[in-house]
Amino acid sequence: MNPSLVGFQCYGGVALMTLNSPHNRNALGPDLKRQFSEVVLSLCADESIRAVVLTGAEGVFSAGGDLRAIAEGRWRDGAQWRDYVHQSYQWVRALVRMDKPLIAAIDGVAFGAGFSLALAADIMLVSPRARFCMSFLKLGLVPDCGATYLLPRVVGVQRARELMLSAREFDAQEAVRLNVALEVVPADQLLPRALAMAATFTKASALSVSLVKRLTEDAGAFERALDAEANAQSLAFLSAAHQRSLDQFLSKQPLDFVWPDRLNCSDSPSART
Repeated sequence: MNPSLVGFQCYGGVALMTLNSPHNRNALGPDLKRQFSEVVLSLCADESIRAVVLTGAEGVFSAGGDLRAIAEGRWRDGAQWRDYVHQSYQWVRALVRMDKPLIAAIDGVAFGAGFSLALAADIMLVSPRARFCMSFLKLGLVPDCGATYLLPRVVGVQRARELMLSAREFDAQEAVRLNVALEVVPADQLLPRALAMAATFTKASALSVSLVKRLTEDAGAFERALDAEANAQSLAFLSAAHQRSLDQFLSKQPLDFVWPDRLNCSDSPSART
């Protein structure tokens, strides 16, 4: 395992975690997720760390799951895939259950599982270059990594379904309007703003902060969502639609599913009659 896949620095009582796999746009492959879980668990046990900032290296947060690694996996059946998905949820469980404030500093893309990861933050700051997409449906899959629990709590059920079913991209300004992000910060000030915000928690009651997080989380619902996602993803993973979309993605061909632009409705049924 590459020891640099998750960078770690400490600024007093603030920890900075950096997704550091720029060759594949910080995609969440098995090695990165394993190291991510290890770092988060160590942070949870370190009482000197009072807040955490999460960001991505080289102007990208995360492009999502590592589809090439998925394609190269030797999955015999849906049950084996379901077990893999459940095991890989260690990293998101550790993050959501962390009793310290988590601030995500999002620069560049946060797609698919990368978007799910960003949603685990208590506060999300974004640069003007940030872009988001629940891209799962484009690949014949369903949202996972807790997105089916986290996104509706942030934007409401109707908007969450729209974002998941359309798999459309949206920018930093819309992220603020949808309540996905707290504020847009110039790219060169994004990390300093996140670190300064995190530093304020070094003077707060650690107990009170932990209790606030627990009181505003439904742990049972989160676990049920993860279990349901794993079951659904195992069905979607074995589908012909996913395999076709995966082949198109890996060969850099256009994907079949494309949401129509609001200003271009020429593909609508009424326009063809």
